[in-house]
Amino acid sequence: MPLRWRKALVADERYESAAVFDVNNDGFPDIVSGAWWYEGPTFRAAHYIGEVRAVGEYFDDFATLPVDVNGDGHTDFITGGWWGKVLLWRENPGPKGGEWTDHVIAEVGSVETARAWDVDGDGRLEFVPNTPGDPLVVLKLVTDAAGKGTGEFARHTIYGERQGHGLGFGDITGSGRGDFVLNKGWLESPPDPLHGEWSWHADFDLGGASIPVLVVDVNGDGLNDLIVGQGHDYGLDWWEQGRDAQGSPTWRRHPIDPFNAGFHDLQWADIDGDGQSELATGKRYRAHCGKDPGEADDLGVYYYKWTGECFAKQVIEYGPIREATGCGIAFALADLRGTGRLDIVAPGKDGLYVFYNEGL
Repeated sequence: MPLRWRKALVADERYESAAVFDVNNDGFPDIVSGAWWYEGPTFRAAHYIGEVRAVGEYFDDFATLPVDVNGDGHTDFITGGWWGKVLLWRENPGPKGGEWTDHVIAEVGSVETARAWDVDGDGRLEFVPNTPGDPLVVLKLVTDAAGKGTGEFARHTIYGERQGHGLGFGDITGSGRGDFVLNKGWLESPPDPLHGEWSWHADFDLGGASIPVLVVDVNGDGLNDLIVGQGHDYGLDWWEQGRDAQGSPTWRRHPIDPFNAGFHDLQWADIDGDGQSELATGKRYRAHCGKDPGEADDLGVYYYKWTGECFAKQVIEYGPIREATGCGIAFALADLRGTGRLDIVAPGKDGLYVFYNEGL
């Protein structure tokens, strides 16, 4: 039986990234998107964070990655954009309030978006921008003896060539270490991920791939597969991993949803509470300002449930532009009300919305 959802407008803004975290340490999750944060549990009170550079239809803000960067007990966030070509962190002012201070972490190139993964396996997240025309770098927050952030970052170059559009991370080989997935192949992790040499495998061409490319065991055979959306074209697929006679990975592509477009962000989580993860995604509205295939098509937000043989599509929202909405470049899943169910926070050029998960 499909889940029931209730859609609510949070703000008529055009930022394309959002996250959920407790900004003011009051015990309630808040929504952070672009130049504003919205106070939970109602999200009606909007608080100004600071200016975000506008470029045409875009804002130069394509990620919202929460972390206490300076160890002061207040959660900050990391962002970056295409035109600024930097990864930066915005400092939570804490109880004194007011605008948040921006700190540049590093010049990395034009940032499509960024994600956070535990690259070196130490239990702490590192921050990885997808910069299609530039090398793949990992930014590691430097911590003190107590494990608190110091406000400084160490930069590690993982791959010195152009990385292309699309980025994923997960254990392909079964080594227990995470490997990186790019659009033209994958990088095998060495025993020392931040200092060793990564091995390149040009096994596939994923096109203008989503960020992230999900690395998950779809069919339960013990090998992690790939789930890939086309960020600027039609198509959503999973690539089944097999092994050849030498034990090397092989890949077989299976369509999930070939007739919709703009699958820029994907998330893998237990949406319906049955203990198994589902694929949550949707269309990014006006990703290239009307220039992509399918940009004039209807908008939608969906989740796909693995049946044991294929993915069954469940529609959360679907309809014409200005009636339905999409889910931006970086949407968020979070239990906003303490129900035990994951709700969806969907930003985009068509507004910032919440889809409340009302269960069965």
